[in-house]
Amino acid sequence: MEMRRLGTLWPVSALSLGGGGLGQIWGETSRDEAVATLREAVDLGINLIDLAPLYGRGEAEAVAGEAFEGKWPSHLRVTTKCMIGERHYAGIAERIEKSVARSLQAMGREQADIFFLHSNICPDDYAYELDPAYPDYGAVRESVFFGEVVPAFEKLKARGLIGAWGITGTGLPRSIMEILRGEPKPAVVQAVTNLMDSPGGMRRYEEPPEPRNIIRTAKNNDVGVMGIRAVQAGALTEKIDRPLAVDDPDMRDYQKAAPFRALCREAGEDPALVAHRYALAMPGVDTLVLGVKNREELRAVAGAAAQGPLDEDLRKRIDALRLNFQIPRMPIDGDGTL
Repeated sequence: MEMRRLGTLWPVSALSLGGGGLGQIWGETSRDEAVATLREAVDLGINLIDLAPLYGRGEAEAVAGEAFEGKWPSHLRVTTKCMIGERHYAGIAERIEKSVARSLQAMGREQADIFFLHSNICPDDYAYELDPAYPDYGAVRESVFFGEVVPAFEKLKARGLIGAWGITGTGLPRSIMEILRGEPKPAVVQAVTNLMDSPGGMRRYEEPPEPRNIIRTAKNNDVGVMGIRAVQAGALTEKIDRPLAVDDPDMRDYQKAAPFRALCREAGEDPALVAHRYALAMPGVDTLVLGVKNREELRAVAGAAAQGPLDEDLRKRIDALRLNFQIPRMPIDGDGTL
């Protein structure tokens, strides 16, 4: 499998295996099938596994623990995550350390190669108009991020419990890009990487999401990029494989993507595989995290990736659909990219 350097860290496979499918949040599977999928991913050359305790309430990490029984291949890298909100401000360092300890125990590891803050990051005075209650459990203010979260991460790194730390770049775009330009900066950012430029239900703010600007800013500042949501939670597949309300953001994206599915049918292509090949070729992406839940899906995407980038004519026809068009809420200062 193609290898790419993850920022200033180490070479990683162009495809990574995500824990969402293993934890059954992208549709039903079994523990045995999830374990077999993880093992086959490693056999296919994938060397980065992206996990979190919130994927199936610990199921994804338990799958990894069972798959390797504490004897992880030496070349295999793993990530995990922690989510913090305002309700946790009184004991952030303790919460982060306990989260790492639980994850390492579940996975049978002594160290997490990368530990991510999975929360939104926003200015101290920012109001989440779409979801006023969200900051209580899912957002971290910038002053708290720099004043408490980063020092806690650095202490865990010094103790050897984590190798590096990163952020999930789905918070307010201007905050994410400021952090990527600043010091100390994360080693890695997880950034939305799909042809719709949509974070779907992960978006809690009103401003345009700007994922390509986030990726560009990361690369300009030597921050590794793990691409996420290649099929936008199923919106870019032929059929969503889990029940969703009609007003769910991911279902709205699915309806919006109807022209993309029509184009794929005309070309005789599977939309999910086209979406993955499109995302893999997006500039600045070091590795693309897969949300597959079984070996059949894994083999299909790995096979598609082996074909290389999409035909240029098909890519141009996809871009011409303008599925990534966003109406700005406010003017962007400067060029918004560096």
